Amino acid sequence: MNMVGSRYLDLSMKVNALPVLNESLPLTGGDPRTLDVNQPYQAVGYHAVWVMACTALVWPIIPGIGFLYGGLARRNASLGLLWQSFLVSAVISFQWWWIGYSLAYSRTAGKFIGDFENIGLRNVVAAPSIGSGYIPEILFALFQCFFCVATVQIMIGGAFERGRLFPSLLFGFIWATVVYCPLACWTWNPSGWLYQLPSVDYAGGGPVHIASGFSALAYALVLGKRQGCRRQHRQTPHNVAMVFLGTCFIWFGWLCFNGGSTLNATIRSMYAMFNTNIAASCGIIGWVATDYFGKKGRLSVVGACEGAIAGLVGITPAAGNVAIWYAALIGFLTAVLCSLCEDINIWVRIDEGMDIFKLHGIGGAVGALLTGIFASETISLLDGMTSAPGAIDGNGAQVAKQLVAILAIASYSFTVSAVILLAMKHIPGLQLRLSEEAELQGLDKHEFCGDETGELWGYEKDMLVVGGITPHTTLQRTPTLDSQGAEQQQPESKQYKTSSLEIAVPPKSSVTPPDNSDEAV
Repeated sequence: MNMVGSRYLDLSMKVNALPVLNESLPLTGGDPRTLDVNQPYQAVGYHAVWVMACTALVWPIIPGIGFLYGGLARRNASLGLLWQSFLVSAVISFQWWWIGYSLAYSRTAGKFIGDFENIGLRNVVAAPSIGSGYIPEILFALFQCFFCVATVQIMIGGAFERGRLFPSLLFGFIWATVVYCPLACWTWNPSGWLYQLPSVDYAGGGPVHIASGFSALAYALVLGKRQGCRRQHRQTPHNVAMVFLGTCFIWFGWLCFNGGSTLNATIRSMYAMFNTNIAASCGIIGWVATDYFGKKGRLSVVGACEGAIAGLVGITPAAGNVAIWYAALIGFLTAVLCSLCEDINIWVRIDEGMDIFKLHGIGGAVGALLTGIFASETISLLDGMTSAPGAIDGNGAQVAKQLVAILAIASYSFTVSAVILLAMKHIPGLQLRLSEEAELQGLDKHEFCGDETGELWGYEKDMLVVGGITPHTTLQRTPTLDSQGAEQQQPESKQYKTSSLEIAVPPKSSVTPPDNSDEAV
């Protein structure tokens, strides 16, 4: 018994002996010409390996959001959303390197925002990071960069089908600087006021989801309603397969997004990954059940995908803080509540057609509030150092603190986003919205040359595959004779064109479909 106890004591001592900042050395962590800067991490290097792997595996969220948004949009606006996902990654990665990291995570930050101590990642090299002493600061900066990129990608979908692309990138750069970075400083920098309150936010319920959801709503409000859209929600998705694929990429990346947010390779990080998966799974169940009973037994692939995302959003602030049963409940409840808000855009009379406000704004708020109720030290202390008790542990005041964080982040992100957009709207050359003609024509046709999505296999395929007719079918015309035996003149064939193919389809009455009677059905 004593031997077992001593073994655990030794293990505890090793786990807690994490590297700390040596103030006698340069802020970079030391001069590699005279000092082995890797030496502090040799005993605990597996933590850095874990976070580095998670950092790389978070990246598929970026194309995943592009696929998801591109599939949800109409065909003539899909290409712009794919392009936008790549360009946002490029622009925000530059912003994070140049100024973003310093404003969010500088060691000399104030309660509301950082300073320029680390501008251009100056001195960000090998010193133990501000987030966790187990990993060097350069790795921490890269991991957090993808948080910022993904958040801007989510938010910028508020320009759905009518926002100009280059102004949206400029807005994304400004938004990351004056909205996301201050919110990250509030929440995760030890100097931040929400960190000191404290609010419990494991991986971004506030800075990522609530902020992006309410900012997308402001974006849609400033732009106004789409042309030719009678209702304030998106049209039928043009490509459900893209929606499904994008959701799969996002789910995969989210496992590492939450698994790596412990910033160490402890049992807490493993627990967070399991919570992430079960919450997404129960989110699907919740959304599908709500659809089934609310729509008379009809099902939706898009609805199932939205359920998974709602579950992932809800569990983000709670993944490393709640027990598995409560993670399942959070995913289920978040998805059900978001599904019941199907007409939220009609209620608020704002055409935010991508459902970002519903899934991320409302879903993020629900997840943050439930985190305050179900957070438990028995889970957060699985990393050996983090205490995050909630109401279930007798800390009822945590619920009120979560409400403070929700209201502060929602109001700040919505107000500041609206002010930025209104200012840009009145700057010559920075008009945010497409012209009426360009919008009706389609974002893709107006902004791009030569690129298309779908080509023949979009709506044109559905028009052609009628009565056995496909692009590869040889059409046989059966002549029609009059009473004297002379062949009657046939109506003109209809022409179907794509960018690469032109097919003449005779009228239905004069086409004999190929005989497939011998083929197995």
